[in-house]
Amino acid sequence: MDNIMPSSENTVVAGEPGNKRRIIILGMIMVAVVILILGCIATAPRTQEATLAPVIGTVYPITPRARFKADGVAAGDPNAKVRIDVYEDFQCPACRDYTQSLEPQIMRNEVTSGRVYYVFHSFLVIDQATWDSPKKESHQAANAAMCTADQNRFWDYHDILFNNWTGENVGDDTDPRLIAYAQSLNLDMQKFNACFKANSFKAKIDADIAAGAKLGVDGTPSIFVNGVQVTPGYMPTYDLILQAVSAAEAK
Repeated sequence: MDNIMPSSENTVVAGEPGNKRRIIILGMIMVAVVILILGCIATAPRTQEATLAPVIGTVYPITPRARFKADGVAAGDPNAKVRIDVYEDFQCPACRDYTQSLEPQIMRNEVTSGRVYYVFHSFLVIDQATWDSPKKESHQAANAAMCTADQNRFWDYHDILFNNWTGENVGDDTDPRLIAYAQSLNLDMQKFNACFKANSFKAKIDADIAAGAKLGVDGTPSIFVNGVQVTPGYMPTYDLILQAVSAAEAK
């Protein structure tokens, strides 16, 4: 068989222009691949930080409602002839209903007129565990709310807690969310965080609970007019509260 020699047309000789172009193109591809790999490494999420990041979710804002002579957890004229004391748990669904339906009427009519002095108290019935329990959303919500009272924003924070309520011990009032609520109100966060972390109002909250228990509170909301509970065991209507206010004035 005859030997077949490669023709000069098919022979690739190193150093020819076509071969150089192939080397340059290959080099450019390799550089691009390296850059792409480095970019992916730089932008990839860091697993540890992603794991530690708290899940806050959506914070539903409020339109702040002015309370007449708001002062800490109270509103109205402290010299009024009638005083209403309300015991609530921020996780209590009936408290949410009361806050969004009856309380605005009382604030708008009886408190603003100077007829009633209105005071909020914490009474924890949903989360009855100790302060050290893993599930203590009621405790922490009360703690956070009291810290906002220091900045005279208690009532706004009170409203945003109930506005974001979806259930009992379901994560609405975890620490990250409680902090996010404060941020949404543009509070002094350094002051709030220091108070919240220190649990500065634990003694005041415990005192409210003890006072409520002494009065016979066994559920929330519990409404007292000049020390007399309105419809014990049940949430009163606005008319029943007005009747109690009128009776207290008559005395």
